[in-house]
Amino acid sequence: MAEAPITPVGSTTAGSIAVAAESTVATRMSAPPSYDVADFPVPHGREEEWRFTPLERLRGLHDGSAVATGSGLRVEVSAPEGVTVETVGREDARVGRAGVPVDRIAAQAYSAFEKASVVSVPKESVLTEPIRIAVHGEGGTAYGHQIVELGAFAEAVVVLDHTGDAVLAANVEFLVGDGAKLTVVSVQDWDDKAVHVAQHNALIGRDASLKSVVVTFGGDVVRLHPRVAYAGTGGEAELFGLYFTDRGQHQEHRLLVDHNTPHCKSNVVYKGALQGEDAHAVWIGDVLIEAAAEGTDTYEMNRNLVLTDGARVDSVPNLEIETGEIVGAGHASATGRFDDEQLFYLMARGIPEKEARRLVVRGFFAELVQQIQVPDVEERLLAKIEEELEGAVA
Repeated sequence: MAEAPITPVGSTTAGSIAVAAESTVATRMSAPPSYDVADFPVPHGREEEWRFTPLERLRGLHDGSAVATGSGLRVEVSAPEGVTVETVGREDARVGRAGVPVDRIAAQAYSAFEKASVVSVPKESVLTEPIRIAVHGEGGTAYGHQIVELGAFAEAVVVLDHTGDAVLAANVEFLVGDGAKLTVVSVQDWDDKAVHVAQHNALIGRDASLKSVVVTFGGDVVRLHPRVAYAGTGGEAELFGLYFTDRGQHQEHRLLVDHNTPHCKSNVVYKGALQGEDAHAVWIGDVLIEAAAEGTDTYEMNRNLVLTDGARVDSVPNLEIETGEIVGAGHASATGRFDDEQLFYLMARGIPEKEARRLVVRGFFAELVQQIQVPDVEERLLAKIEEELEGAVA
């Protein structure tokens, strides 16, 4: 697992981070951020941001041919007392505040949604029960827009749970007020034929913190784009991810942490397991430290465990630094099979090979499952991992 050295943009030190113009976060995109879908060309798969994505399996989300159906999605929100749940139009000042669409599908979702759902937690409220947003697909095509807003010094846990069958393009915004603490658990447990493409934008206030846990199991194609920016100094972001990619599935997670403000922190850890023919996982981790972001402390890591032949992983960490006045920055990526020494150690103590393999995989994911801290969700996901392992180690 190789860690990248820390080198400011413009340095020519041998072995340094790639900082040529064509590799920067901005120039990897085919068009600048925009709310207007017309500002983005129809992708053909040769563009950097689309080169890993199977466009032919997106059901027309990328080229404008996917038409929303009236019964495509059912959304139910369960919230503790004091939390406001409302439906607003696109003219609401909170819509788009956390970030602008950065690709054609996100812009299409923004242009096509009729009403946005807004969940608001009042300032200084500390919730003892999670807010649950259940998104259930009913076989149609839908475009959505969800906003979660925390007032200053509020604390909340939000579970965003996706199930059923749908073709869904959505934008999700997290507005974290000054001093607030938000934990978001986004679960993608779709049926086998579902297609889900979403951009998650988070804007973190002064001395506020966001913990995001993304868990992806189901669906034919899932492409998520979490993005973080800071609205004040002292902000912290922890982005965790767990994915289990099965036969024929395409699961893609593309992250950007934009350190645009001084003295903020970020930590990214994503882990995936793959099994079966044509299982394909993609992880793109972009961290941009802007010139004004002195005192930044950031690290990102992606690890993948390949359980069978025929699976493919593309893992691309990118670190772009525009100032040398930082606390620390680095990244790591590793992909491999079972550790033979671990298996030998367990089997030498009388544990059968099949069970030994289970223990290795469960241990691989354990630290991320523990980050969820919602007992019923943890239990469900552990059961799902066990179900996946039935096929992986049989």
